[in-house]
Order: sequence, then C-alpha cells, then structure tokens
Amino acid sequence: MTNPFPDDFLWGCATAAYQIEGSPLADGAGASIWQRFSHDPRLMAAKGDTGDVACDHYNRMAGDVALMKELDLKAYRFSAAWGRVLPEGTGRVNAAGLDFYERLVDTLLANDIEPLCTLYHWDLPAALDDRGGWLNRDSADWFADYGRVMFDRLDGRVKKWVTLNEPWVITDGGYLHGALAPGHRNVFETPVASRNLMRAHGAAVKAYRDVGKHEIGLVVNLEPKYPASDSAEDKAATARAAAYMNRQYLDPAIHGACPAELADIFGEAWTDWSADDLALARQKIDFVGVNYYTRNVTRADDCFPVRATMVEQKQATYTTTGWEVFPQGLTDVLLWVKEQYGDPAIYVTENGAAFFDPPVAEQGRVEDPLRVSYLRHHIAAVGKAIEQGVNVKGYMLWSLFDNLEWSLGYSKRFGIVHVNFATQERTLKDSAKFYREVIATNGASLR
Repeated sequence: MTNPFPDDFLWGCATAAYQIEGSPLADGAGASIWQRFSHDPRLMAAKGDTGDVACDHYNRMAGDVALMKELDLKAYRFSAAWGRVLPEGTGRVNAAGLDFYERLVDTLLANDIEPLCTLYHWDLPAALDDRGGWLNRDSADWFADYGRVMFDRLDGRVKKWVTLNEPWVITDGGYLHGALAPGHRNVFETPVASRNLMRAHGAAVKAYRDVGKHEIGLVVNLEPKYPASDSAEDKAATARAAAYMNRQYLDPAIHGACPAELADIFGEAWTDWSADDLALARQKIDFVGVNYYTRNVTRADDCFPVRATMVEQKQATYTTTGWEVFPQGLTDVLLWVKEQYGDPAIYVTENGAAFFDPPVAEQGRVEDPLRVSYLRHHIAAVGKAIEQGVNVKGYMLWSLFDNLEWSLGYSKRFGIVHVNFATQERTLKDSAKFYREVIATNGASLR
C-alpha cells in the first residue's frame, strides 16, 4: 500500500500557554481569567492546582525546544498569553512578554521547527474581563489590536496563525456551565459570548490581511454525532447536538450564517445576528484547524441545552477523561468538513489521549501502550481521510507535555513527555518514541 501522507506533511505537537508556561505574572505580565479561576477554591475543580509553575516552560524554553528537536518535530503549535503581551489587554505593550515569544519563535526556527501561533487559547486578560470580557462588543476591537501587535512583530517568522482555539469550549464551559474560566452559568450570556468571539475572529483576520503575508485560520473542536437509533427523536437530537457543537462556529466563519437549530436550542436567550455581524465573522481563512478526541452517540432526552445525551458504548475503550476511543470518527469528521465547507485546507491541530501512566522506571522508561495504540490508529485515520481526498496538511499531537488540564488540574496526563512536577524532569514516554518513528518515516511506519 502506498503511504498517503504527502512529502510536505507537517508533523508536530501542540500546547497552550497557561497549561505549560508557569510564571503567569512574571516580568510585568497581567493576570488572566485562568489565573483568577485556578486560585478560587469555589471554582477550580482540582483544589490547589494552578498554573503558577506548571511545566515551567517560561524558564525552560530553550531546553524544551531542544527536546522537540530530539523528537524530530517539524512544527510546534503554541499559544501566546494575551496578558503577557498586553497586561491590561489593550494599550501598553509589555516588552518582556513579547520578547519571550520572539525568542521562542527564533529558537524554533534555529532548530528547523515551524511555529504555529494561536492568539487565544482561553486566557483572557483579567482586566478585560472586568470590562465585560467576551460579553462586551468592544472585545472584537480589543482582539484585533492584540493581533496587530503580534503580527507586526512576528509575521514572516510565524507563517501560520490561529485566531481562536475552540470557541465552543470557551462558551459552553466558561459561560453556560461554569466549569471553566470565567466560571459563569448563564444561558443568556452564552450566545452573546459566541457572537462576540466570532466577531473577534473576523476582526483579527481583517487585521491580518492588512499586514500579514502568510496564513491565518480558525481552530474548532469537532465531535461527530451518530444517532443512537433510527427514531425521529434521536435523529432530531443528533442534528441539534451537531449544530450546537460542530456548526455553531464554522457556519458563520465560512458560510456567513448561523445554524437554524440554535434558536430552538437557546429559546428566548437567542437573538438573530445582524447582517454586519455575520459579514464580520465571515472572513476568508486559509485553513481550518480540527481538534478531535472522541465521538458522540446521541439519544434524545431532556438534558440541557440540546435535549440530548451521549450513550455509553459497551466494550469500548475509554480514556481517563471519559472519552471513547473511536478513530473512525476522525476520518468521518475530516470528510464532513471537506463536504460541508468547500474542501478547505485542514490541519489536525489537536488529537491525543489521557491515560493512567506508570511511574518512571529506574531505566528512565514510561510505558504507555494505550496511548501508543490510540496514536497509531488515529494517525492512520488521518491517512484514510487523505486517501479519500481530504486536504489534510498536518497533524499536531496533543500534547507534547503532561500539563495543567484546566479545571482537572494535574490529574490527567495527555503528554508524550512525562513531567515530574516536583522536579520538572522530562522523560520521553514510549509514545514519544513511537511518534518520533512516525515522523522519521513520514507515516510509513504505520503500514
């Protein structure tokens, strides 16, 4: 069988600033909503776990890039902490914070690793949250101004930019259910935050077109929905669930429209978008980033907000985050994006799994066979999508390091590199060595 991965396929890993950097207030940085959330015992599910140290990447960046080089990574997707660059969210630029990201980019390039920079991975400056955060229509302008600072300094060295990471998680977790920062639980706020996030995305893309010369895109988390039965009720529930999670952000960004199901889902909390808002959200993007972890077999019930629930699959393997291991879903969702959104260029910008890892053995080995199996089958699923004509240009494994898994703290390990959080020692897991071989053979080792 021929190898489906093209010669220029981009193999990499992904991380997020607050999950790995540590030193969130160092060198003049401003606090973020996650700094507040993680220090509030009323909100943080994993009591006492914060991003104060995390993987100490802020101080260990050079060594961490050397580790990426050891793994033969061709790309590294990272996020910038908005408050490091603009401590108040707008206005004054913090030179030390911007310099850190410039050093990171230059170090990556010196090691032949392409940087992919995500402008926003959930860590809104606290000063902007005090002004309403994503509920304030001015947030679109704030975000575009922040983007301009980053573009002016780094475009050219950074040739692939991402505006937002997973806007669905931002609103569902942060504004509807309160499980994530800023910890709100208000159905009326949720569609407002969604609209402003997409307005901000569009404003940042417009700002990039003024000065940028390369590529910019949007990253969404997608979860294919399969009806639990052929009943009309389950099919309708599946359509609602798909509209809420999979189409709520891609439809405005690419089609300039909102799924009709959202009015039914949100009820009186829903207000139609204006033509101007839809036009702002719909900017030409150069790629779609797809984050995939699991699927959802959907059954109708009264569960808020989409009146649907996920059916547990018997005899399936589940990760420690309770997600079913289902590689076929990755092929299916990549095909769906191709069919629904005009065959865009796609990067798999996150894919990975948390499993229980054993302690580091005396010989410095961490055996994680479940993660190796997960990666083997999911990367092969990407190859199957390419064979069926999907324009997948790269794969960013989540995650390079064990890190702060948001409100779950340090209890869930996604990394292919084990981190001893007491000593900050890094140890390659078997999955890291497996992935290094995949990269070295451009995926041929999967055959």
